Amino acid sequence: MLEYKFNENSNILEVNYSGTVTLSEIVNYIINTKNNKKYPRTLKIISNSEKAIFDFSIDDLNIIVEENNKSLKNYDCIIDAILIDNPINTVLTMLYKELAEINNYKIEIFATKSAALNWLNNS
Repeated sequence: MLEYKFNENSNILEVNYSGTVTLSEIVNYIINTKNNKKYPRTLKIISNSEKAIFDFSIDDLNIIVEENNKSLKNYDCIIDAILIDNPINTVLTMLYKELAEINNYKIEIFATKSAALNWLNNS
């Protein structure tokens, strides 16, 4: 499951991945983000995948990258701090990070929420 809400106080989009997370859920989230005109054009995101089991293949990462690149056309910059606590999600996210190298997209991986928020607030 994937849930997200924009925190008006922190000006950060908070995304929570829990249980089984499918490719279609991620693509739908990216499309909804792309089409949202209310988010700041420099969008800061904290993505918590500590309770997630990603149900897609390494090959599917290219689909996610493609959708993300389409979304980035509507933003000046997206800054994404990703919380991870297991080896499988770490590998998938590191591969995604390598595939998603684009100038206006910054992504980092963190083990703690406080480190992730510190990075976001200083970006």
